[in-house]
Amino acid sequence: MKTFRNSSKPSAGFLSKYTSLEKSWVVYDIGNSAFTLLVTTLIPIWFNALCERAGMSSIDYLASWSFATSLATIFMIAAGPVFGALADHKGYKKLLFTAVLILGTVSCALLGIIGILPLQASVVWIVYLVIYVIAKVAYQTSLVLYDSMLVDVTEPERMDLVSSNGYAWGYIGSCIPFIAALALYLCGTKGILPMHIAILLGFVLTAVWWYAVTIPLLRLYRQKYYIVSKDSYIKESFARIGRTLKTLAKEERKVLLFLLAFFLYIDGVYTIIDEAVAIGTALGLNQVGLLVVLLLTQIVAFVFALLFGKLSEKYSTITLISISILGYFAVAIYALFMKTLWQFGIMAFVVGMFQGAIQALSRSYYAKIIPPDNSGEFFGIYDICGKGAAFVGTMLIGITTKLTGSVNIGVGTLAFLFIGGLILLRVADRTR
Repeated sequence: MKTFRNSSKPSAGFLSKYTSLEKSWVVYDIGNSAFTLLVTTLIPIWFNALCERAGMSSIDYLASWSFATSLATIFMIAAGPVFGALADHKGYKKLLFTAVLILGTVSCALLGIIGILPLQASVVWIVYLVIYVIAKVAYQTSLVLYDSMLVDVTEPERMDLVSSNGYAWGYIGSCIPFIAALALYLCGTKGILPMHIAILLGFVLTAVWWYAVTIPLLRLYRQKYYIVSKDSYIKESFARIGRTLKTLAKEERKVLLFLLAFFLYIDGVYTIIDEAVAIGTALGLNQVGLLVVLLLTQIVAFVFALLFGKLSEKYSTITLISISILGYFAVAIYALFMKTLWQFGIMAFVVGMFQGAIQALSRSYYAKIIPPDNSGEFFGIYDICGKGAAFVGTMLIGITTKLTGSVNIGVGTLAFLFIGGLILLRVADRTR
């Protein structure tokens, strides 16, 4: 393993207390988060329109969408560790990151272009789903590589601060292309623009935004930590994944316990984020009001992610993560009594307070306890416990809601995930 000293100096202006490299890393979150907003809003809406053109029922639409999302998750679980392990070899991290970035941005643009291609309605929705799966896998793989870059772009004592700023600016910056895409979509619904043109412009705009803000990172990033192997990189990567999984319980118990804790509490976090609109709709709340509240939540998340980043300079990372988990536990209990839109707004505000902090600080804490030269491989495993494990909470809500007939009780069961995660987190922190 060979390392190179980061010679970047703090730059003036935007994020002036950060080096140019740190700043370019933070800015990538602004780019990729725009795609995240599309996935949770306009992408499924546009797919629904394509299904209606093909004469599909709402049941067929939901089943097809759910299947594609599940397939994307399976591919992400498989791709994350493999790409992460490959990226740990000298010169590979930037190369692989660039490849999946291009694949993701091109696929994002194609999701808009598909509507104007001369394809039969019975075929276009299938092509759309294939492109969606490719885009989602490429996007998620880029995050595995991006997260693993944290050990290269800054020093351990600054990881909490830099990671928090990544999430913070990602929340607020992603609103810019999203609002533009949403405005174009509304123009389509009002007949000001043909709908397929409005969608095309919105998706291409997001793709260009995603790639353009990544250019500084592509220009400045250099891999400081890496491994050198004489064997085939692919063969060696698979062998290392197997060895790492075997030795986690013996040599990396702290990492293993943290991953188990992270698996539980982050599953609850992602469930609340992903199911927010569905939960509000099931309670009979106004959908326009829900979208407005959730957009405002992005602003709250921005402010509090920055605040927690500053607090990380005075308080331990574990303490701040614990506070965030307790905040989410309070949200789960509060959901038992939630009935109105203003009560949903309070819940969304509290979620926004801890949403960025718990993700950013978990990422930086993990980066500090793993071997830096194997960061790609370890973040691949981290991704499995995060994005790939986001099913326990949705199952809890679904089963409990079905058995009790109450959405409130269903959401309230997420409290068990947060308590279990908090206990394991404290145990992990005491483990050497």
